[in-house]
Amino acid sequence: LHRYGRICTGIRREDCPAFQTMFLAGNTLAVVFEGCRGTPIDQLFHRGDRWPWRDRLAFAEAVLHQALALANLPPEVSCAAMLSENLLLDADERRVHLRYLLRPLGEMTPRELALLAGDQVKKILPRRATALEAQRAFLDLLDRGEFRSIVPLYAKWREAEPAIRAERERYEKKNVVAKGLTLLGQWFRSLRKGRPQR
Repeated sequence: LHRYGRICTGIRREDCPAFQTMFLAGNTLAVVFEGCRGTPIDQLFHRGDRWPWRDRLAFAEAVLHQALALANLPPEVSCAAMLSENLLLDADERRVHLRYLLRPLGEMTPRELALLAGDQVKKILPRRATALEAQRAFLDLLDRGEFRSIVPLYAKWREAEPAIRAERERYEKKNVVAKGLTLLGQWFRSLRKGRPQR
């Protein structure tokens, strides 16, 4: 009770609008959040999925924005909320919801939230053969795990997203042969750098 009470008293309504109240019921601490609906991220983004690139960018933005909104919550809660089973996506509205019916994780820090958010974004923007250079450069940053918190990670995303979008728009305007040559040239450059292809 002491541990969970300490964690939950660190939740402020302005930091987490879904938080409603907490109370003791006998020897049980009850913490009440708004319900949410959606599909766990792993059921929507997986090997072989066929999401259009614009939808991928929209979902990546939504996930990182949601992670940024978690920054002021206790890390035990924010990190647990960013786990795959608690990260629910609304495929029709392109929105992200968090399920707070969760077990707080011990020994978490703000860096772990950035790592978890980065892992979720890597599912949405996978390193496939058709991933272009700007997207691969951002994925390289995530792979290095150098962000100390979600704030610099989100700032880097806001810097990288326009380049990813512009490069993809240029690529989509090319004919089939030009697209193939672009991907082949990128593949050779990646080989020289020793960068993973998948």
